[in-house]
Amino acid sequence: MPLAAVLIAALAIGFEQLVQSRFGAMGIIAFVLLSVGVKAKSATLSGLGAVILVMLLAPSS
Repeated sequence: MPLAAVLIAALAIGFEQLVQSRFGAMGIIAFVLLSVGVKAKSATLSGLGAVILVMLLAPSS
């Protein structure tokens, strides 16, 4: 079981670094809001995180 926890933690850190390098601090904030919202089963936090991520992904004209 400890090996699985280490692997999951390594994947989470890698994904966090990928988000931060591409979207900056707002990407991390959005990812944290989305993660906390899913864990806490809070539609408000999940929705807020998802909206911020979508806004970051949308092309600006």
